[in-house]
Amino acid sequence: MRILFFTGGGRATVHALVPLASACRTEGHSVVVAVPDEDIQAITELGLPAIAVSAKGVFQAMFWDREGRKLDRPRGEVAELEFASRGFARMAADSLGALVELTDHWKPDLVVGGTRNYGAALIAHHLGVPYAVQAWDGLEREPSDREFASDELRPELDALGLDRVPVEDLYIHITPPSVRPADAEPAEHMRWSPGGTQTPLEPWMFRRDGRPRVLVTSGSRAAMIDTLGVAFFRPLLDSPTLRGTDLLVATKDEVAEQLRAEWPDVRAGFLPLDAVMPACDLLIHHGGGQTCMTAVNAGVPQLVFADMLASAIPMKRIDAYGASITLNLNEPPERIEKALGELLNTPSYRERAADLARENAAQKRPSEIVAILEGLVEKAR
Repeated sequence: MRILFFTGGGRATVHALVPLASACRTEGHSVVVAVPDEDIQAITELGLPAIAVSAKGVFQAMFWDREGRKLDRPRGEVAELEFASRGFARMAADSLGALVELTDHWKPDLVVGGTRNYGAALIAHHLGVPYAVQAWDGLEREPSDREFASDELRPELDALGLDRVPVEDLYIHITPPSVRPADAEPAEHMRWSPGGTQTPLEPWMFRRDGRPRVLVTSGSRAAMIDTLGVAFFRPLLDSPTLRGTDLLVATKDEVAEQLRAEWPDVRAGFLPLDAVMPACDLLIHHGGGQTCMTAVNAGVPQLVFADMLASAIPMKRIDAYGASITLNLNEPPERIEKALGELLNTPSYRERAADLARENAAQKRPSEIVAILEGLVEKAR
């Protein structure tokens, strides 16, 4: 069968769907991944066929409305959720024409989109084919997400004869059930697997020298948000608790150069997180969903400085499980040092993180989800 994947909105949203798209292709299905122009290389370099469907990147889609007015960064959890839903809806609107043109010549039997990739819902309805959603990360959908997106997509929905964004035929989640809310919406659970960009590996990435190894990253959002650059890393690189550790910093090249100039002994630069994570004792990060799940997969405790309140929502559940501590970006130094000491010296954090890794590994493999997708198509025929 033919399967159209539609994703995009930053590298993390692209990488999230790569394992399932690759599994579909491995099982013999014809796959095309539709993404914004800025994400095309992220897909093709991982060996998947891809087509660019929008010149509007995530930064433009988020920070400019449909009339071209600049938008301010939101403040508050509810405002952040609305901001994200509307931004991704604008990306969907900009992609719809290219999706229609593609499917006029290459009609899929099934469409799969990420959490807020609303263009997948629209093109699936236009074609009359089944539609599946795969969660990007541990952030649960709110009913308001669909309402905000529907409001933003009113012209496109009216043209399709719809009053709101269609609901999917299958929802796939990649978070261990133990750290989903008790009232979480039903989903087919799939094992999280890495789908990120790689780089040539070096022996030091696996070699331990007897010191605790700590990995710090502010994720791909650092390209858009100034507070996730050098300012994010400074209090950690100056931390007394981390002074005797083997400290790795995963960040973009420009930030890495600045860090190495000030802290010459720190290894900083692009690192394939899934390759280096198993040799680490602690991950410190900004609350990125794929970053979090990489640690869950490897059984590594986490210290999170959430740059957005919404990012802290799923992390708080992992906190309650006992595998992480979530703080804000402006915590006093003594609170940061206390959290670092707890995570590095209290065995229960590592034990609980290992429990999550085992639970993740016990979920259905992407290849098993492919069989469920095949069933959707068979039922629709």
